[in-house]
Amino acid sequence: MLLEVTDLRVQFHTRRGVVKAVDGVSFSLDRGETLGLVGESGSGKSVSCMALMRLVEAPAGRIVGGSVRLDGQELLDLSEREMRQIRGGKISLILQDPLSSLNPGYTVGNQVAEAIRIHQGLRGSALRASVVEILSQVGIPQAERRLKQYPHQMSGGMRQRVAGAIALSCRPSLLIADEPTTSLDATVQAQYLRLLSELQEEFRFGMIFVTHDLGIVARLCDRVAVMYAGRIVETGSTRQIFNEPAHPYAKALLATLPSLESRKKRLLTVSGQPPLAIDLPPGCSFAPRCPETMDICTEEFPAEAITGDRHRVLCWLHSQAEEMSLPVR
Repeated sequence: MLLEVTDLRVQFHTRRGVVKAVDGVSFSLDRGETLGLVGESGSGKSVSCMALMRLVEAPAGRIVGGSVRLDGQELLDLSEREMRQIRGGKISLILQDPLSSLNPGYTVGNQVAEAIRIHQGLRGSALRASVVEILSQVGIPQAERRLKQYPHQMSGGMRQRVAGAIALSCRPSLLIADEPTTSLDATVQAQYLRLLSELQEEFRFGMIFVTHDLGIVARLCDRVAVMYAGRIVETGSTRQIFNEPAHPYAKALLATLPSLESRKKRLLTVSGQPPLAIDLPPGCSFAPRCPETMDICTEEFPAEAITGDRHRVLCWLHSQAEEMSLPVR
């Protein structure tokens, strides 16, 4: 097992109270596997990823509990100095907007070289050759000539490839891609996703892919974790989630997908609004929006139910059926 996350909790202390941004998240990831992290804005996807890298900003934000083990090593027990060797070395991150994540005052070559110089200790011609190699591997043509270019001199697709080159330059075990295709048009997006798949097959890194786009999830991911109000409410294989969704929230998300067959019908939305993380309702957080709510849903948080091979759901519809040893219809 490459990554094991258990009961991860992140809180932010504000003037209005404590925000439980991540509230007991658990999942695992194998080498060469891609986990899609999906959910509405504010569900805790990005904060969960920041917590894996120990990048939650103090003093307002704090990791208050849980375990994050990478290759058997507990990351939450490491010093900041030790974590700096992990970041960029064993774990890398691709952010949503390459124009803001790349430094406009440094050339592309210098920015790619920095991580290689720090983590691998290369200098001179060996460093330059390594930079050219990784730029070529991420599909940047005439890589040698691009070394002296600045980010603003490149297209959005090329900038995102540079961000990918920086992330993969030290051959990480784990790649976190936080909505990396949002700013790309459909054609460039497809090329970029194909490139990520090819690089993953070559380097065998595990990948957490954060996105709102369920179409990307269906095409790219091996497993899916559906987040709502700081918790993973359902996780399973991509086939299980798309063909047999168990949680009402997962069903509602999938119902919003447009299809060619329903192009004359009104597009569906998830009714209601997500709860404020500072004022979560008692019981299941989705209960106020759920079309299948029972009395117990507003009183107690559901226990985890196992509905299939590695298919888990937090929902009283399934928890009760499991306790009664009855099949869920």
